[in-house]
Amino acid sequence: MTTDLYPVRRALISVSDKTGLVPFGQALAARGVELLSTGGTAAALRAAGLTVKDVADVTGYPEMMDGRVKTLHPVVHGGLLALRDNADHRAAMDAHGIAAIDLVVVNLYPFEETVAKGAAYDEVIENIDIGGPAMIRSAAKNHGFVNIVVDVEDYDVVLAELEANDGQTSYALRQRLAQTAYGRTAAYDTAVSTWMAAHVDGTPRRRSFAGTLAQGLRYGENPHQAAAFYTDGSARAGVATAQQHQGKELSYNNINDTDAAFELVSEFDPVQGPACAIIKHANPCGVSRGTTLKEAYSRAFDCDRTSAFGGIIALNQPLDADTAREITGIFTEVVIAPGASEEAMDIFSQKKNLRLLTTDGLASAGAAALAVRQVSGGFLVQDKDVGRITRADLKVVTKRAPSEQELNDLLFAWTVAKHVKSNAIIYVKDGATVGVGAGQMSRVDSTRIAARKAQDMAEALGLSQPLTQGSVVASDAFFPFADGLITAAEAGATAIIQPGGSMRDDEVIAAADEAGLAMVLTGMRHFRH
Repeated sequence: MTTDLYPVRRALISVSDKTGLVPFGQALAARGVELLSTGGTAAALRAAGLTVKDVADVTGYPEMMDGRVKTLHPVVHGGLLALRDNADHRAAMDAHGIAAIDLVVVNLYPFEETVAKGAAYDEVIENIDIGGPAMIRSAAKNHGFVNIVVDVEDYDVVLAELEANDGQTSYALRQRLAQTAYGRTAAYDTAVSTWMAAHVDGTPRRRSFAGTLAQGLRYGENPHQAAAFYTDGSARAGVATAQQHQGKELSYNNINDTDAAFELVSEFDPVQGPACAIIKHANPCGVSRGTTLKEAYSRAFDCDRTSAFGGIIALNQPLDADTAREITGIFTEVVIAPGASEEAMDIFSQKKNLRLLTTDGLASAGAAALAVRQVSGGFLVQDKDVGRITRADLKVVTKRAPSEQELNDLLFAWTVAKHVKSNAIIYVKDGATVGVGAGQMSRVDSTRIAARKAQDMAEALGLSQPLTQGSVVASDAFFPFADGLITAAEAGATAIIQPGGSMRDDEVIAAADEAGLAMVLTGMRHFRH
């Protein structure tokens, strides 16, 4: 039977990350805790003047096989797994010279970091820790008596308990440390399994997903839903790795929408000019290129000023002062950009509730990644949609081919369409969206809604004709009937880009010819549910 408080007399420390190691070891030694260690950890502790016993001296076996075997021994695991209140276990310890280990401090070989730096296969294999996870699992199983620490941030927690309880820790702490430990080994094994899945043929029989708590959230999509934000350890630029400079904590919806905005704007190479995306409820309400960042923002804003209120703004170049002044003209929840000038940050500092995030780069649009969605009883897993097309991929199917300007706008519209909820219809003119129809059950309804919003915006701007006059249209999937295309033509569109593949393609193409439209097919669909 476990007791609540149990003393810490002997600790085994073996860490790859030496952050905080020496102060922690000194604090333990000051309490009379005997220190056991291995390799570089032992050397670092001795260099600080601490007395450390090598695990090899305890087991009677040296580290061998390039360090692959050092802690996998009954003297170690017996000291971790023995139930202190079990007479048979105590007798076995006495018979075999096994001393109890009350605290284990282990952080694992840097497997994730090794993969992230693009190391060769054999180097990655050598960074799969074996002894560490074995000790963690043994110590965590026996948390009735043993403390297991896998995170540097728990060093002070353990020391505080030892101070408060005269060298003892509580069962509640040991239980909490055990849960954290099993979460760490699960995440570690997930990283190894995911990496290996990319090196074997076929669909893996088993998949696992893991994350580390980055932020507890006040609530989820709605106030009655509990929520938290976890990161997966990826170094990919984005909301998870961004630095927040000001404003209150991001909410669940802020994080979701900011991710959508940054993923979209990252499609546009900053070398080819500034771009801006404004997102509301995970859908773009305005996207534009410009000769300056300010112009890109202003043109994106003019697509749908009403929806942009309280939205998320993503930029593909560092925020400058002129753009910052323009943005502060309306209420905005979050701005995310690869960077920001000091002057821009000073301007934003006058808006205390405006969150500014910088990322030191754009998301790698072509990076391999998985998209995961939970369903009742399981997960749907697919490759992230990184599909792109170029002019060479387009097939002209109408009598009239698109002009140079229409081609540029068609490719721009197609890029935006990938980030709009299906059914998606996007009107674009001169490198800026002028109408977005998203998430409708009928494609023709999306076409009509986008055209209607463009008409409303034209009236608000005091223009005499719809913004869609002379625009092009992108559809994320094929037109099942000609009605959507005809609606777009009636709104003033002159060219269409769509995947093709409908049983009625001939009917749709004939309707385009009759309306004098140019139409190109991509052969690629961008459903986004």
